[in-house]
Amino acid sequence: MPAQAGLTPLMNADEVNKLLKTIYPQLNDDLDLYYATDVFAGGCTVRLDADGRHLRPGGTVSGPSLFTLADIGGYVCVLTHAGPDALSVTTNLNINFTRKAEAGPIDGHCRILKLGKSLMVFDIDIVAGQEKQTVAHATGTYSIPPKRKTA
Repeated sequence: MPAQAGLTPLMNADEVNKLLKTIYPQLNDDLDLYYATDVFAGGCTVRLDADGRHLRPGGTVSGPSLFTLADIGGYVCVLTHAGPDALSVTTNLNINFTRKAEAGPIDGHCRILKLGKSLMVFDIDIVAGQEKQTVAHATGTYSIPPKRKTA
C-alpha cells in the first residue's frame, strides 16, 4: 500500500509487537501467531500464521480468526499512528469473506482512511495462499481516548 502524506508512524513493527506482548499478552499466549510485519506512513501489515487451532471443519481458516486479524490490523494502526494508548477500542468492524483461506501465513494489508483526534477509520485487505488472493476485506473504526493531562 502506498504511504500517506501527513501520517507518520510513531513506532516500528518490532516496537508495536513488544507493546502488544505487554498490553495484550493473551492474544498469542507466547506463540506469536498474530503480529505486525511492517509499519509505514498511513498503515501496517499484520500476519496470522494460521495452523490447526484456526481451522474449522473442511480445512478452512475460521471467520473469527480472520476477524481477529482485521481487528489487530486496526489496533496496530491506531497504536503506531495515534500513540501507544492501550485504551483505544474498536467501535465498528465490518468484514466480507471472499474465498477460502487455508492454514499458513495470512497477511492483512491495513491502511488508515482517516485519523482524527477521537476516531480512526481504516480498511484491511486480507490475503492468503501462493497467489496472495483476497480472502476477506474489512472496514472499521477505532475510538481514540482523549489525551490525559499530566501533572
